Parts: sequence; C-alpha cells; structure tokens
Amino acid sequence: MELVLTIALFAFSSGVTPGPNNIMLMTSGVNFGVKRSLPHLSGVCIGFPAMVLAIGLGLSTVFQAHPVIHSIIKYVGITYLLYLAWLIANNSSKIEGKNTSSPLSFIQAAAFQWVNPKAWIMSIGAIAAFTSVQSPLPPQVLTIATVFMCVAFPTAILWLGFGVGLKRLLRNRRQQKIFNISMALLLVASIIPIIAP
Repeated sequence: MELVLTIALFAFSSGVTPGPNNIMLMTSGVNFGVKRSLPHLSGVCIGFPAMVLAIGLGLSTVFQAHPVIHSIIKYVGITYLLYLAWLIANNSSKIEGKNTSSPLSFIQAAAFQWVNPKAWIMSIGAIAAFTSVQSPLPPQVLTIATVFMCVAFPTAILWLGFGVGLKRLLRNRRQQKIFNISMALLLVASIIPIIAP
C-alpha cells in the first residue's frame, strides 16, 4: 500500500502539471465544452496507462536494441506537436457561430501518447523508479499502469474544467483567438526541452 501511495503521488504531481495533454484538454474545454471533449479525455486517461504497460512489458528492450526507433518516434512527436499547435492557434471560435475543427477522438488522444514527450518521460521514469528486479515485472508494471489510470481521470477532468471555466471569461472572438494562440505557444514551448541538448 505504501508503494501504491508513492506511485499515486508521483502520478498526481506529474499528471497535474502543465504538459501537452493538459494544455490540449484545457483548450478543448474552451473550444468544444465538456461533452464533446469526453472522448479526448478518455483517450488520454486510458491511452497513457496502456503505453506504460507496453513500455514496461518489453518495448523498452526494443528501444535499447534499436535506438533509431526511439529517435524516429521523438521527431515524429515533435512534428505532430507543432501541427497540433498550428491547429489550436487557427481554431475558429464558436462565438462567431462557426467551428472548422473538432476535438480529438478517443483513438487520436490515445495514439497521441506515443508522440507525447512528457508521456515518455513519465512512463519511463515511473517504471525505472517503482519496479524492482527482485520481483516479477508484469505485476509491478500492471500496478503502476492502474494507479496512473486512477489518477489520470481526476487530473484530466481538472484541466478540462479549467477550460470550461475560461470559456465563460472569453466573451468575444478576439479573446478566444488570443487564448488559442497562447495555448499553441505553450504547446510549442513544451517541445523546447526535447530539442535542446
């Protein structure tokens, strides 16, 4: 139980801080509201623990044997984050009665975890910190993934709620455009630690 609480604390502190998932959830809350953003939220909350399971149960050995695969995923992730930032910055406001984009689907949000740099850092960090070679690995990885899933829902709901709350403050097209551009710039800023040596 003590280990579970420690993992939960790690999951909460890393999951509640700003990162690509949270920025995108908050932006989705502003632009699409709660109901339309639920598939996005569910994709994040289930996709990330699934990633932890995959990495913990063997994918890490593939990356050690073939580092080029990890590099390819890294650069695809950076490119995709830049594309998402562009979409966010150019999202039409519902205030003016039109909306040319749509929220991420469950599959898109779940797949996004594989190109999300913060998700990689969190999952590898958790597996390295909370597993032991003295015990069988699969139950340990399953425990970590389960705790992350339990913590992910409340932290993701919190960020989506921030977005919905902000929507009430953004009363015109110009304000929402400024918000979207700001969120796009934050998303781009989240890439800098990956690019920097």
